Amino acid sequence: MTSTVTADPLSSFAPAAAVARIAAASRRTQQPQSGGDLVSLAMGEPDFDTPEQVTEAALAALHSGRTHYSPLLGEPALREALADKLTGIAGAPVSAADILITQGGTAGLAASILSLVDPGDKVVIPDPTYSLYADLVSMAGGVVVPVPLAPDLHWDLGLLADALAGAKLFVFCNPSNPTGIVHSRAELETLAELLDGTPTLVISDEAYADLDFTGRPFTSAVSLDGLRDRTVYCQTFSKSYAMTGWRVGHLWGPPPLIQAAARVHNTFNGSVNTVVQDAALVAVRTCDNDIARMRAEYERRGELMRTELAKVPGLELSTPEGAFYQFPRYDLDLPSAELVATLSSAYGVAVRPGSEFGARGEGHLRLSYAADAESITEGVRRLAHGLSALR
Repeated sequence: MTSTVTADPLSSFAPAAAVARIAAASRRTQQPQSGGDLVSLAMGEPDFDTPEQVTEAALAALHSGRTHYSPLLGEPALREALADKLTGIAGAPVSAADILITQGGTAGLAASILSLVDPGDKVVIPDPTYSLYADLVSMAGGVVVPVPLAPDLHWDLGLLADALAGAKLFVFCNPSNPTGIVHSRAELETLAELLDGTPTLVISDEAYADLDFTGRPFTSAVSLDGLRDRTVYCQTFSKSYAMTGWRVGHLWGPPPLIQAAARVHNTFNGSVNTVVQDAALVAVRTCDNDIARMRAEYERRGELMRTELAKVPGLELSTPEGAFYQFPRYDLDLPSAELVATLSSAYGVAVRPGSEFGARGEGHLRLSYAADAESITEGVRRLAHGLSALR
């Protein structure tokens, strides 16, 4: 009898090059939630429940048999409602045909970046910024070009101008995660001037657009004539509507760009489930008061956090203008990832390391005030205790 030796199919396995590129670039970490003796100021999501009428709409859709495949671009009624809303934001007619419903903002960003970026393409991002952008560019084989922010955490327009030369794409979020700043109309107009006459495309991630505390009207990139025709607008229901777990977002932009993103999204994700889209339609139509209520509460919490942080020696505070983040600099000679791990394990407070968002985030912490007042007060108290002990 002849024995057969079966080779181990995993003995020579190596992940695809895209996996290695993401692993090399990625700075993302899991967001810890409050629980036990841990107070979390790390979560990048609302602590509010989804508005009741949205949940009821999902239940009604389930009970009425709305459980079959949706059109690949999304439900027509939802796309029409979003087109109406975007017409007001853009100040120009928006067609529902150019809107793609996505599996959350993450899938929208993935579909747009992977459909625009070829290996070797130069992609400019602010530093620090939301770390998913670099991961996706690396997945596509593009070259990430981080541009340091100015001391006030807005764009350094001189550095940005130099970096944009020859760039395929510029990706940014407004309001910003992690810094909490809001780019003004003047900044966006300058960006439009820098890009005038170039083929550079833009992705504007406006997930926090409803959380602008500057007192001036929020300026969307797509409201500017000089940006609209080169920009993919990426939006999510997660932040404004407290719908993080529902996983629904949308893209809008020039038809060729949206058609390309749709090809990628349909391949990766297929259509977004019908029930969630029915709930999202109710959110668009009925939740303006809910958004205003949550926004007012975030503003109060932001003021509370800033007041408490101002009492902590060794912190240089930022001036948040939107979203729900503080991005203070600390005075310890300790890497932010190591500091965060120590604060969590030894002092019971979870925050995010500034280095997660880029090399220029080192020396900073990202603190979220999407937490209740008690957690903010206690979390900052523990932060102060930890920093004092470590100093």
